[in-house]
Amino acid sequence: MGCYNPYTAVVAREQEFKFGVASLVPVRATLQRLGASLRVPATLERNWVLDDAQGSLRQKGCLLRVRQWGEHHLLTFKGPARLAAGLKVREELEVGVEAGEKALAILLALGYAPVFYYEKERETWSLRHAAVALDHTPMGDFVELEGERPGLRELAVALGFVPEAALRGTYLELWQSYRKEHPEAPLHMVFS
Repeated sequence: MGCYNPYTAVVAREQEFKFGVASLVPVRATLQRLGASLRVPATLERNWVLDDAQGSLRQKGCLLRVRQWGEHHLLTFKGPARLAAGLKVREELEVGVEAGEKALAILLALGYAPVFYYEKERETWSLRHAAVALDHTPMGDFVELEGERPGLRELAVALGFVPEAALRGTYLELWQSYRKEHPEAPLHMVFS
């Protein structure tokens, strides 16, 4: 028994590469050189990852999240990930919600509580039918490429990345690893 949504007609597939970078500046310059369009300037994101008391979603490799960026709120469910040559592929359901606090209250009433909170500043670019997110986080900078499989690998290479070297972890998993090396870091991934 998994966490897969049986209504497959409404399931979208997320296909992404995630890379850690020393700085977003050269990536931004490469995007501009390649003719990318800035879609959303750097905006603070606030994210709540939820699970039940038993950690059932995480045990199944699933994710339930409420995200706020600016005045927008998004409720997201992600199914278990499969990896192929660094590319992470998973089912993803998302819906905009009018009030993130109410969405969190509804999920809490259903038995899902926040287990991890994280912040990041994200700017989003568009290039070759793909979204390129530049994320500045409390543990460093990251680039996420999301789009269709055939062109995503070529885009990664054009941006100077090795697809097979893509990071596999979610921000929660990356933060947990970071905290092992930085025990002074807080439980949640927040800017000071």
